[in-house]
Amino acid sequence: MGPLQEALAGGDVASFQLRLKDVSDDEIRRATDTLRPVVQAAGCAFILNDRPDLAAELGCDGVHVGQEDASYNEARAALPKGIVGVTCHDSRHLAMEAGEAGADYVAFGAFFATQTKEPKTTADIELLRWWGEMMVVPCVAIGGITLANARPLVKAGADFLAVSAGVWEHPDGPRDAVRQFNALFA
Repeated sequence: MGPLQEALAGGDVASFQLRLKDVSDDEIRRATDTLRPVVQAAGCAFILNDRPDLAAELGCDGVHVGQEDASYNEARAALPKGIVGVTCHDSRHLAMEAGEAGADYVAFGAFFATQTKEPKTTADIELLRWWGEMMVVPCVAIGGITLANARPLVKAGADFLAVSAGVWEHPDGPRDAVRQFNALFA
């Protein structure tokens, strides 16, 4: 069993996001065609980062767009029945706009230092509390999330956690990491 199957076997994984930067469309197609069937067979949504056009072409369940990617409206037009999530950094305004437009979720962060990308902003945990008290659109906490720092995010109201190294680099493997992250929501 490979690392992806291990993670998916660890319990409830709402979605898997494929984020490939600086690669060709054909490389994204190959990766998606390899990974999407595994993810979807596990009952998990397959989300493509940045590219609503390819997400629609490749049978993805949704797309995640950043502020410098396709607009929410472009993403929704490409995937009228798919999941569309929007990065909102640390901005209440951007999140409210995305939520009012119809985004299926908004993503806030980075909450912690991350090796995955250079974060444009640092979000305060209070943003999660505010969002949860004011809005019904789910929110995702992103950025440097590990088992050691995730509990305050969940307590503050994060509906989901976007985790990379916290799963793939967990000392006991991705299955155990997913189990432990799920336990935080119990």
